[in-house]
Amino acid sequence: MVWLALAQGSGELIWWPYLIAKYGLAFLFLLVPACLLQLPLNYHIGHYTLATGESIFQGFIRLNRWFAGLLWLLMAVAFFWFGAFASAGGTALAALTHFPAGWSVRGQTLFWAYLSMGFFLGSLLIGKVAYRVVERFMWVVALVTFGGLLLSCAHPAVVKAVPGFLKGLVHPAWPPPRPWEAADATKLLTAVTFAGLGGFWTLFYSYWLREKGSGMAAHAGHITSPLTGRLEQIPLSGFAPPDGPELSKGWSRWRRFLLADSAVGIGGNILTTLMTCLLSFALLFPEGILPQHYELAAVQSRFFEVQWGLIGRALFLVVAAAFLADTWLATADAVSRIHTDCVLSFFPKARRFTARAWYFGWLAFLSVVTAVTVLLDEPGKLILLSAVLGFAGTVLFTGALFGVSYRVLPKLVPRPLRPGRFALAGLAVSYAAYLVLAGAYLWVILR
Repeated sequence: MVWLALAQGSGELIWWPYLIAKYGLAFLFLLVPACLLQLPLNYHIGHYTLATGESIFQGFIRLNRWFAGLLWLLMAVAFFWFGAFASAGGTALAALTHFPAGWSVRGQTLFWAYLSMGFFLGSLLIGKVAYRVVERFMWVVALVTFGGLLLSCAHPAVVKAVPGFLKGLVHPAWPPPRPWEAADATKLLTAVTFAGLGGFWTLFYSYWLREKGSGMAAHAGHITSPLTGRLEQIPLSGFAPPDGPELSKGWSRWRRFLLADSAVGIGGNILTTLMTCLLSFALLFPEGILPQHYELAAVQSRFFEVQWGLIGRALFLVVAAAFLADTWLATADAVSRIHTDCVLSFFPKARRFTARAWYFGWLAFLSVVTAVTVLLDEPGKLILLSAVLGFAGTVLFTGALFGVSYRVLPKLVPRPLRPGRFALAGLAVSYAAYLVLAGAYLWVILR
């Protein structure tokens, strides 16, 4: 559910609706395959954590420290701009409240962005266990957004568009009603790559499973609040399960859990993205109005105002705000965990301070950085910049997952816990698809 709520961010509310509003159903057939491409990645990432109790970054470090360091550096740069999701959520709250009165749209957007970042930061500081704060809030977000979108799609004007929309899932409407613009290549790449939970966000799954205590991670500790929680030691190395007759049965149960857990994230995200695309096709595409700049969420709400009045407009803006603002919370938490993990691994002297101290130190640092970078440009451009860096990271770490799963993992765990040929084939398909996407993107940009 945390994965589902976080994934309801840029691709679902911004870039897929943008592409549908501009090009109709020309690219819709890519949506479901793009989401399914992430299943092998998440399976291998989750597999490593359940089998060893370690984070996936520990697997990368075991594979090659220099590669892991490069990946960490690229990830750090990519997440300098994730405050853009808070400002994107701010566009919805600004349109809903028009507060502070008399301010520009940009000023109101930034006001709500800073307010939401401050609220989430305070929640992590006060909550007893940081992950529990994230988990509970994301449950609310996932349910509110899914229910709100379902209610929105029940409108007669939207229902009328369903038959043509479903046809577009398997049969692309080509040529598109508007000529293709090369400037939209990055938006298409972002939409395809981040349909579901892509880029470096995919690596977060390992840390959520670890905090959840799934599999062998049940032996790891939790990062607790310095204000309300007791101190726990957070080990870096894992806990290999003992071999024995019960191991195969236990691993079979864990594998079923991993597949079911991934299915909730991917399946739920496919449904929510399809609903936002349907709304865009029914309400934005006929009018030719595109969500962009500081009105990423406000544009869509105008059509609900026409259909349902102020209640419809408010409904969509609340859903949009939940979609986007929560991304800052989950990203700040997970990136702080990864930085803590890597600092303690690469710099042994850093272990004089606890994991909790490093986590909250990084959380404070990221709060300041995103508060500054959110001023640099409108949210759409910042999200695209982060997405391109994230896609480069996806190509790198997808290839590295082969080494982690088939070179590192067999040295750490008994044979029943090693991934099989079917898992290898799935990862190979995803990797090949991302390489093709990378080549196509470079061809469009450079030609």
